[in-house]
Amino acid sequence: MTFDPYKVPSPAYVCEEEKLRKNLEILAKVQRDAGCSIILALKGFAMWSLFPIIREYLPGVSASSVNEARLGQEEFEGQVHFYAPAVKESEIDEIIRISDHLVFNSFNQLHRYRGAIASSGKEIKIGLRINPECSVVKTELYNPCVRHSRLGITLTEFDETCLEGVTGLHFHALCENSPDELEVALKSVEKKFGHVIKGMDWVNFGGGHHITRPDYNLEKLVSLIRDFSERYDVEVILEPGEAIALNAGVLVGSVIDIVHNEIDIAILDVSATAHMPDVLEMPYRPEIIGAGAPATYPFTYRLGGGTCLAGDIIGDYSFPGRLSPGDRLVFCDMLIYSMVKNNTFNGVPLPSIGIWRVDGNYHNIRGFGFEDYKKRLS
Repeated sequence: MTFDPYKVPSPAYVCEEEKLRKNLEILAKVQRDAGCSIILALKGFAMWSLFPIIREYLPGVSASSVNEARLGQEEFEGQVHFYAPAVKESEIDEIIRISDHLVFNSFNQLHRYRGAIASSGKEIKIGLRINPECSVVKTELYNPCVRHSRLGITLTEFDETCLEGVTGLHFHALCENSPDELEVALKSVEKKFGHVIKGMDWVNFGGGHHITRPDYNLEKLVSLIRDFSERYDVEVILEPGEAIALNAGVLVGSVIDIVHNEIDIAILDVSATAHMPDVLEMPYRPEIIGAGAPATYPFTYRLGGGTCLAGDIIGDYSFPGRLSPGDRLVFCDMLIYSMVKNNTFNGVPLPSIGIWRVDGNYHNIRGFGFEDYKKRLS
């Protein structure tokens, strides 16, 4: 049944189950064809009510905080791969308890916590994050290999005499990239660290793989993974976040008022700064179903949120007809990062979270109110 925005609360993040499963089927096929493991990066998508569906296809999650790791351990019930730029001493015991893979960002951290891992008696796969110093990401804010990056160990800082207990390496060089950029990154990884990889059991290729994008070259990805895995005799792991829920859900909002200041401005119950922060941070212009670029259709509006931030502007869009209070707008591809990064600035309520099931029924998972806002403060 076709998704109906008037049958869900406003505002609301809505996952379309059918589209989510199509993404997961693509990822499952890559796993089979390439002989690799693909896990869910919780930093990009952490809607845990959907974990029962996701674990039908993927074996685990990757986490970068104690809270993410605990969510994965308690709700996903699969593998938990942990990496963070730094781990506090007060956190290490909990991280060891709930993790299966533990990747350190420096030799300092490895030396500091190697004893705690050994004394825990738990069998954990220990890894190190390397920095291939290969910049294929154009936006510096999202480039893990930008000059002076704090993420990963560069070749000049890599101490091959201190690898006792280390069974794998992790690198992350991509952001919304294709296999062409992965190929470039792999060449840099092999040139700098190929001799180290030969002694490892596994290599994590990190995230940023836009595998479920329609124009993504799946055959090339499979070929790159199989070739790498066979030449080095290692297990390959990928941990995309966006690819799991890419284009699989929307943010539904409503027009609250129309004002005029040289141009027509629609004020909505969704906010760029509070509900879709990447619109300002990335930045990017989200697609709206039935709308186009300014002047594409007869009626153009600037869309703004209901907060006091002057720059809480989503963008300028045109529509076939005039907008009126109560009209619903559907913002596309709003599951990834939006839910994990949203906030209650100005006390604006968070959108509800729900699922549009395959049978055409909407299931509301939860709503948010005053107590959710209050409990974040003191």
